Amino acid sequence: MSRKLNTVLVGGTFDAFHKGHRALLMKAFEAGDRVMIGLSSDPLARELRKNHNIATYEERLKDLRAFLRKQRVLDRAKIVPLDTPYGITLFTTVADGLVLSKETEPVGIDINEKRRAGGLRPLELVVINMIPAEDRVPISSTRIRHGEIDREGHLTIHREHV
Repeated sequence: MSRKLNTVLVGGTFDAFHKGHRALLMKAFEAGDRVMIGLSSDPLARELRKNHNIATYEERLKDLRAFLRKQRVLDRAKIVPLDTPYGITLFTTVADGLVLSKETEPVGIDINEKRRAGGLRPLELVVINMIPAEDRVPISSTRIRHGEIDREGHLTIHREHV
């Protein structure tokens, strides 16, 4: 990406707010002047998640705002509830780009196909690699909730090699 975009979209549940979330969000602020952050609502988070508890929307919003404030980018952000996996991506005309992880890149491709079919221009996809934990497996909220790693990707369970 050679030019800075006006408005980019990024979305997530942002549960157990971790190093990977921080990298994704900072890439969004690097890519766009303004960033619309879709934060999964409680019903969507329950629908999307696996076999672990998830912090409430209000708790996740508090963590997200605290991080954005600390990074001094809160004034460039707009946080909106995300009630569907696609959020506003299929109908917005204000956004230029979509920031995703490598894991969710196929969703971005799907979004752009749906946008083209609906007569909208595709969003520029800005993709970052997943952030690995010290065992080289990507950091995820699920791994944190299961006690395998901490929010920085440090192992908390040391398994013996078989």
